[in-house]
Amino acid sequence: MIGKGKVQIINNVNSSEAKNTRVVSSKSALKKFGLTPVKLAAKEGLALNNGTQMMTAFASYICIKAKELVKTADISGAFSHEALRGTDKAYDERLHLLRPYSGQLTTAKNMRSMLNNSEIRKSHIENDNRVQDSYSLRCIPQIHGASRDAINYVCSKVEIEINSVTDNPLIFPADGDHIEGGNFHGQPMALALDFMKIALSELASVAERRIERLTNGSLSQLPRFLTKNGGLNSGLMISQYTAASLVSENKTLAHPASVDSIPTSANQEDHNSMGSIAARHCFQILKNVQNVIAIELMTAAQGIEFLKPLHCGEGTSIAYKTIRKHIPSLNDDRIIYKDINKMFDLVDSGELLRAVEDKINLG
Repeated sequence: MIGKGKVQIINNVNSSEAKNTRVVSSKSALKKFGLTPVKLAAKEGLALNNGTQMMTAFASYICIKAKELVKTADISGAFSHEALRGTDKAYDERLHLLRPYSGQLTTAKNMRSMLNNSEIRKSHIENDNRVQDSYSLRCIPQIHGASRDAINYVCSKVEIEINSVTDNPLIFPADGDHIEGGNFHGQPMALALDFMKIALSELASVAERRIERLTNGSLSQLPRFLTKNGGLNSGLMISQYTAASLVSENKTLAHPASVDSIPTSANQEDHNSMGSIAARHCFQILKNVQNVIAIELMTAAQGIEFLKPLHCGEGTSIAYKTIRKHIPSLNDDRIIYKDINKMFDLVDSGELLRAVEDKINLG
């Protein structure tokens, strides 16, 4: 920003395809884009370097994406519900009013809206002898809802932080006074980001279980690995491997960074929040969860192919059509990571969510 140091210039920044990156001096980069170096005023240098600002910047971005992602997780959960021909009884509002967590009620409503008028559900409602579905389907409102409440809690703390003064010392001109204090300390953001890591990780954890059910022929009543020609073709088997590995990585990243502290500055700074580590790990978890949700959506869409000509519900039909605009059904094996990358872009860009929300009011 001030014309010192070096920067990366990245081409294809909004694409999942390979990125062309080169390192140049910041002075030449600013000149290339017609930008003037910032001249810092008093205390602005610390504002750009302090860990609390860094972790809060991450937290602000993560909150925006997390609120989108929990809605997308409801879409993917409803989509898997269709492909697995689950029962929608567990989403009855009367049930959730007896345990009225806000997130749970919202998720249950989203599920009902997504599945409304589903031909798939109607087709087997009379001949379905199952009493109840697995937890990963039946408990979507409770699991997604708890993460939704946690995300909202964390974002409320971020809103406080970005509207606060975190400098030191603080000057009070009207009183002619200054106070040395600790508003710079990152503990509020460190704890919030550690909580966010757990909330996001659980969305991926339950989504992977649904992916496994979709690809497991003994549980899904669909072809094994969702391929017509098994044996010669492995279908979406490796997609479940990918989701499982990302969920496993999240378990390590979700370990709370805030429980650690190493003194610095000759022991003057004898307790540090380690929130910058929480922020970086939370950002990586966010990306991992987006990939897992993308894989679930892609997998559920393939499952729907075997239930045609029956149509999905009002919301899940939109999700299916949006996916098929970009990713064709899988007949024979192909390089699958390209499909995952396309599906990731649909999730990360919000295109899939916007398509659904144009017709369905999601909470």
